[in-house]
Amino acid sequence: MSKVGIIGVGQSTFVRSYPGSIRELAFEAYSDAMRDAQITNDLVDATVICSSPEYDKQRSPAGVVAEYLGLNPQPTFYVETLCSSSSTGLKLAYSLVKSGLHSCVMVLGFQIMSQLTSAESQERMGRGADIQWESPFGTMMPAYYALHAQAHMAKYGTTSEDLALIRIKSGTYGQLNERAVFRKEVTPEMFADKDGFGGPVSSPLRVGDCCANADGSSCIIVASEEKAKALCKKPVWILGIGSASAPVNMAGRDQFSGLLVGIEAGKQAYKMAGITSKHIDVAEVHDCFTIAEMMAIENLGFAEPGGGPELVRAKETYKEGKIPVNVDGGLLSKGHPIGATGCSQVRTIVLQLRGEAGAIQVKDPTIGLVHNIGGVGLYGNVTILGRE
Repeated sequence: MSKVGIIGVGQSTFVRSYPGSIRELAFEAYSDAMRDAQITNDLVDATVICSSPEYDKQRSPAGVVAEYLGLNPQPTFYVETLCSSSSTGLKLAYSLVKSGLHSCVMVLGFQIMSQLTSAESQERMGRGADIQWESPFGTMMPAYYALHAQAHMAKYGTTSEDLALIRIKSGTYGQLNERAVFRKEVTPEMFADKDGFGGPVSSPLRVGDCCANADGSSCIIVASEEKAKALCKKPVWILGIGSASAPVNMAGRDQFSGLLVGIEAGKQAYKMAGITSKHIDVAEVHDCFTIAEMMAIENLGFAEPGGGPELVRAKETYKEGKIPVNVDGGLLSKGHPIGATGCSQVRTIVLQLRGEAGAIQVKDPTIGLVHNIGGVGLYGNVTILGRE
């Protein structure tokens, strides 16, 4: 069967407060991707628009965005799986092209979160849990991930200092990412400041362990093998895709020291690609909190369960290490515009595989991985990409 390739990637700068509308924000990533692919609208057969709608005032944003971008009368689809919306959108686009229904599909993720207050955002995030049995009791994202951090610490002896090392790495590379929200160095001393990075959020997570909300957009253009080779000098191929879900209620899960959706999605993606974790040269993992990156490192097989802290302490997840992880700063530095996050991660890996990542370029990677989680391990997508 023919392959499916990525021929264009784009992203807006992620910011704390975007002054325009969702259509204007979407245009920034769209125009960037179209310049990258060097194509025109007539070559795009369909669009997949991705966001988490509870943050927006616009109902059915796919139609509004497609109209603004001049992509009518091509069909447009709307995809939502919380924080993993645009990596789910990529799976839909892959399927549309692989099936032969379309030969070129655009995936565009966006989110403007600054229209809501922090309290309103946290309440919306809490409603990503079961509104009958969990969210009425005040559960919010930091508290959920704090449960995972407590479980990992209790089972493996992981420390708060280990988690801080993940944020320190994030700051190292966030400084080099001109499209990131947070572009400052992070030091261990910053975690000693109880009015700053060391301030408590939900024990054991501190301010520095948490990513920031952001406004942003990202865009990926995929095409059939024939069209990709005709249009693109450096197509990046989708080698494997895995997806999984888990019970929305925490009481329905049997362990908390990892995310089952990440484990299952990873297994599927590795099997489809015909590889193992040892073949991955560079990875983007979902680091909404420092503990999320720690669990992903283990769930994807880069370290044995409980071996993540040792890998982090040895700096093996740095650009020069055994398995570079989130060398664009990750969500912890880039910010987390819910619907745009997945395609932003894909963009980073595509640039790495093309050798176009600039100051964060890993040495000669051939296979990269994207790990994107929706909610507190409710949805999970793992995508494996490779070059010729």
